[in-house]
This record gives sequence, C-alpha cells and structure tokens, in this order.
Amino acid sequence: MSKPIMKYWITDLDKIRDFRELAKTEDIELKLLEGAINQLFDDQFVMTSGPDAIRRREKMLGIQADPTTESLEFRKKRILNRYQIKPPFTIRYLQQQLDSLLGKGRALTSVDVQNFILTVTTSLDDANLFKEMERTIKTVKPANLIYQQQTAVQDEVIIVEHISKKDIAWNYKLNGTWRLGEKPFSTLGQEVVIK
Repeated sequence: MSKPIMKYWITDLDKIRDFRELAKTEDIELKLLEGAINQLFDDQFVMTSGPDAIRRREKMLGIQADPTTESLEFRKKRILNRYQIKPPFTIRYLQQQLDSLLGKGRALTSVDVQNFILTVTTSLDDANLFKEMERTIKTVKPANLIYQQQTAVQDEVIIVEHISKKDIAWNYKLNGTWRLGEKPFSTLGQEVVIK
C-alpha cells in the first residue's frame, strides 16, 4: 500500500479521534489484504508458490509428500516434473527431463536398440530424487524397452606407493627341539623404508 488511508480523506476528518483510530485499523487491514493479494498472485506459479499452494497442487496430482524429509524446493521441482511429462517421448526428451530434475550431468541415458534396453546411469545419494527419477522414467519409457538402472560413483581413488622391508629372525627350526609357546616363532626387525 503506497499511502495511508487518511491521505485520501478530507482534512477535517483527521481532527476527529474516532476517524484517526478507524484509519489505523483500516491501514492494518489493507496491508493484510495487499499481502494476501500478492501471495495469491505468487501462488499462480509453481516456483513462487507458498507451502499451502504446493500442498494443494500435490493433492491434485496425487502426490504423497512428506514435508519433514522433503524440502519445499524439491517438492516444487517434483510438481514441475509431473506437469512437463507429456508425449511424444524421445531419449533426448528423457535426458532433458532428468537434467532438469536432478541437475545437469547427474544422469546419463542410453538405449541398446538391438536388445531393447534403456540404461540410465546416475550418481544419486538422495532417496526422494531417486524415487522421482524412477517414476519419470517409468512414465516416459515405451513398453517394449527394459529399464536398467546403473549406479556410478564419482569418487576419486588416489594410490600412494611406499616400499619398506623388515628382517625376520626365525627362533625355531623344524627339527623337534622347539617347545610350543616358549618363544615366538619369529622376531621382526626394524622397518626400513626403501622407496
């Protein structure tokens, strides 16, 4: 609201105490109304919707959401994903959907045309994203293709090589003169790093 309500009244009314109090109350109500109108406008679009509008859209789409484990941003992405699943479906379309849902480069799709196998390779650690990805794939893939999931771990393994040696002194000989438990079988010397 740009101006208080009293600015629109004639100047004689601001001298009356009842009208001043009425103006204060109306200003509060008009600010609340303006906030509600702005929220109603924001709720028309998924990405600017509030929690109530997201909950309403999830109910319309039949989504069972768990607000304790799923963030509002993920729930918005899931709703957009469900709205965007429209035929005709191609492998390029599926790749674009997975890129928008999971993030660019986190999933790779390929089709073995001879064996009718759709392979999706991902590196996900979020169970909710994985469930939504599987639902998207099962909705998009043709009935004659077999869906095969592959997991790709993108960790680096660094190998560091060291060579060391220890001298071993054998305390017993296999000639029948040794007593079990009297001494250790062998004694290890000091470790010497060669490389």
